[in-house]
Formats: sequence, structure tokens, C-alpha cells
Amino acid sequence: MRTLWISTGLLVMISVAAQTTLAQQAPTAASMAARLQRLEDILEIQKLLLDYGRHLDSRDLSAYSKLFAKDGEWVGGFGSARGPAGILTFMQQNLGTGPNRSNSFHILSNFEIDVTGDSATAWSRWTFVVPGPDGKTAISQAGRYDDLLVREDGRWRFKRRTASNDTPAPPAR
Repeated sequence: MRTLWISTGLLVMISVAAQTTLAQQAPTAASMAARLQRLEDILEIQKLLLDYGRHLDSRDLSAYSKLFAKDGEWVGGFGSARGPAGILTFMQQNLGTGPNRSNSFHILSNFEIDVTGDSATAWSRWTFVVPGPDGKTAISQAGRYDDLLVREDGRWRFKRRTASNDTPAPPAR
């Protein structure tokens, strides 16, 4: 009988210890709100990264330039520009103002996002696809983006987007 009491006592002690540990680990309303905010921020930043490619490929350069903060900067292989108006002018000079007649497009992937309050960093890959002469598509270039982001007027924007090419540039035509 004594062995049963010790086993029961041990079970009670284990149960109390487990309940205490679970109670200490239970999320508070504040921690749940912070976790939810972080997830919402990550989802909004993912949308920003995808909108970047969508607006660029559709040549909606006005919408594209508005993805940048008031003092945001774009840096890439063909130069750099600052602020939405400067970025718009820069892209129009380099890409033109008409539609994307070549039907080229970007594939964006491998998003890695780290949010800290109203600022964030992101890293991702880009692949630039062009139609080939035989009607098949071909990868023209590929690289990565290194981003600094900021929440401005309640929305996530690029503070600095650096586009790096990891492949040789295509030959001039």
C-alpha cells in the first residue's frame, strides 16, 4: 500500500509541475497581439515584394515608384535613384514609358523577412525571363534583392532596395 501512495504522490507532484510550467508558458494577450502583428507585417511585406515585380513587369512605373518611402532608394546594375519621383523618372529613362511589348517578366522567390517594430529587412531572389527566338522562354539574368523596409504612413515601403545580378549581363544587341 505504501508503494501506491508514493506513486500517487509522485504523480501529483509531476502533474503540479507540468501545470505550473504550462501556465508559465501560456501566451498573454500582449504576446499574442505582438505575434499577430508580426505575421500581418510579414504578409504585407510579401505583398510589397510581389507588387514590385507585378508593377515593374506591367510597366506601371507610377504604382511601382509609390512602393518606395519618401526618401527610399533603388540601387541596381544600371544606377540608382532616390524618392518616388526620382525613381519614376529613372525607370522611365531606362525602361521607357510604353507597355512591356517584349513580354519579359520576373520570377520572385525565397523571401526571407525579419521585422523589428516599424523597420524590417528582406532578402529574396529574382529571375528575369524573356521570350526566346524559337518561342520558348529563357532565363536572361538572375540575382538577389537586399532590402531595408520601413512602415511609413501605416504602410510598408522600401527604404532601400539593392538589386544584385548573380549572372553575367546579356550581350548588347
